[in-house]
Amino acid sequence: MRISKLRLAVAGVCGALLFTGIGAGTAVALQPHMTAARDDLQAAHGELDAAIPDKGGHRVNAMNLIDQAIAEVNLGIQAGS
Repeated sequence: MRISKLRLAVAGVCGALLFTGIGAGTAVALQPHMTAARDDLQAAHGELDAAIPDKGGHRVNAMNLIDQAIAEVNLGIQAGS
C-alpha cells in the first residue's frame, strides 16, 4: 500500500499543529470555546481525509482551508493568554 505525498504532507501539518496546540499550555484551560473549535476542525479534517479522494480538488481545498483555520485558532489561543 502506497502513501501519497499529499497524505504525508497533511499528516505532517496536522502533527505540527497538534504540537503547537499542546504548547498553548495554560491558555487552553482559559479558552474552552477556542479549543472546542480547534477540536471540531481537526475532526472535520479527519473526516475529509477519510473521504474518497476524487472530488474535483474540492476535498483537498477544504482540507487546506481547515489547516489554515486551525493555525489561526492556535494563534488566537496564544494571543489570548
